[in-house]
Amino acid sequence: MKTLSIISFTFALIIGSCTDDIPSLTDNNDGNAEQNNNSDWLIPENEVRDGGPGKDGIPAIDDPELVSVDESSWLNDNDLVLGFADRDDIRAYPHPILDWHEIVNDKTDNHSLAVIYCPLTGTGIGWNRVIDEKETTFGVSGLLYNSNIIPYDRSTDSNWSQLLLKCVNGELSGENPENYTLIETTWETWKNMYPSSQILSKETGYSRSYGSYPYGGYREDEFLIFSVSNTDSRLHAKERVLCIIENAKARAYTFEILSECNNLIMDNFQENKFVVTGNNQKNLMVAFQRVTEDGTALEFQYLENKLPEILIDNEGTTWDIFGRAVSGPRKGEQLKAVTQMMGYWFSFAAFYPNIEIYPV
Repeated sequence: MKTLSIISFTFALIIGSCTDDIPSLTDNNDGNAEQNNNSDWLIPENEVRDGGPGKDGIPAIDDPELVSVDESSWLNDNDLVLGFADRDDIRAYPHPILDWHEIVNDKTDNHSLAVIYCPLTGTGIGWNRVIDEKETTFGVSGLLYNSNIIPYDRSTDSNWSQLLLKCVNGELSGENPENYTLIETTWETWKNMYPSSQILSKETGYSRSYGSYPYGGYREDEFLIFSVSNTDSRLHAKERVLCIIENAKARAYTFEILSECNNLIMDNFQENKFVVTGNNQKNLMVAFQRVTEDGTALEFQYLENKLPEILIDNEGTTWDIFGRAVSGPRKGEQLKAVTQMMGYWFSFAAFYPNIEIYPV
């Protein structure tokens, strides 16, 4: 088992919670800047922060071991997980492991997947690890922008912004990753929906306290460890919302408004037609495009107590939480993907200062 001291990491968190005097990449008073790509940045370089542990100081998981639901009994029912589906291959990646590793480089039969998670912003998304026809893996650079993870790809050492969905520094600067939607919900909801799914094992090869949260009261408190360029007090800083990102514009949906809309929202945003659905009690919210590949704009109803099936359309097709038609005339089809993430409100407001909150 690999053992890595987290004393310096914890110290960095304590210092960060008490002061804004956190080194930026341009301060040159630490070694981390020299370990990362020194070409021009597409984001303000003086706002790129050194998170403390250094490059790969938070180790990504490169050879994930997967176990059954029954072998994951250490998880609490209210622990959050990120779920991914490749046909019948259903996998979940628990927050209590991601909090300590942030990136999982995984592979299924049809996808080379990087799970990119930032515990400081509560945001998780999947990226295709095949870039320019070459497979790579991602690592944790140790750098942050607007309190959000900056992964780097190991093929070119380029740095990427998770919430900007863009390479911001290095050889691939300006390129956008191919995104895979990850479904975020509680362990209780997930295991009830997919009792035969595979789960990332806590046997990672590293010694970590996976049953304990490393950031204290961070998830509930308003305070931020690292400063951000824009704040917005319309919602609690750490309220979890679903954010749709289209054409560098963003719109947020709250669990409260979803409940008020009886778990179904039909919306238009950036000239696209969306449906947002889920269930507050199940801690689940997800969005899809309503216009199918053949140009049909579907109308939906929420399916009560049918998870993982969640919608039925006006043609009689039922759809699951991954936007897959599981029965009816469109069985086998897939609703068009939406660029979306669950995360803390403050994080989306920092990256998208003109963000809208539904209803607008």
